[in-house]
Amino acid sequence: MSAAACPPLLSARSLDVSVAGRALCTGLDLDVRPGELLAIVGRNGIGKSTLLGTLAGLRTPAAGTLTLEGRALADWPARELAKRRALLAQSHEDHFASTVLDTVLVGRHPHIGRWSDESDADVDIALAALAAVALRGFELREVRTLSGGERQRVAIAALLAQQAPVCLLDEPVTHLDLDYQIETLELFARLARDEGRAVVAVLHDLNQVLRFADRALLLTGGGQWVCGPVDEVLQAEVLSRAFCHPLKELRDDGRRYFVPA
Repeated sequence: MSAAACPPLLSARSLDVSVAGRALCTGLDLDVRPGELLAIVGRNGIGKSTLLGTLAGLRTPAAGTLTLEGRALADWPARELAKRRALLAQSHEDHFASTVLDTVLVGRHPHIGRWSDESDADVDIALAALAAVALRGFELREVRTLSGGERQRVAIAALLAQQAPVCLLDEPVTHLDLDYQIETLELFARLARDEGRAVVAVLHDLNQVLRFADRALLLTGGGQWVCGPVDEVLQAEVLSRAFCHPLKELRDDGRRYFVPA
């Protein structure tokens, strides 16, 4: 079954998002379905992260409704919501010493009873998540000794260990070298395609959006937005206005790219 034929996992209707009286997104109608990767794009400060946090249920929208699997997002108990929706934050603060493995095992907490310890199965899931981000062998490293890129990959591993069908990613390739950027986006595109996850990612590199995303939600300012298939939304004229700089489209072997004009 194609993504378009599947019932949506996450839906927004007439959603308004604002900060201090400034409209970031107005009247958003959005369905995120299993098997697709949706990219949120726009200029710095336009409201991408705020919108993502609202979709995750961390902020109350100014108006409109949000549903997860047909149930109002606000009606989900916290533990059950954490089993169904995972969020990768933009930054990660480690106030206390912890090993990499223990940090990744945090992703298993929604699946573990209140008074229970992690099982062997939970540890196996965490180790598999570390392998997926090329960090096997780092289990006993103290997380505060890691580089920025390594710490980002640990955060991604923790999200993978959560095993939620909806993955909301705020700048997932921040701090990563180019090879890990591509591997990370390939990983989430594969999770969507092969496992039916619904992935929403805030991304800055338009060429990565062209390469990996199925649809794009472009925030253009003043609460305005454009959403649709990537090839329809990412057009040079539209992007030039949205990013306040002329962009030129190039083509190479059938693939589209954008460069500053």
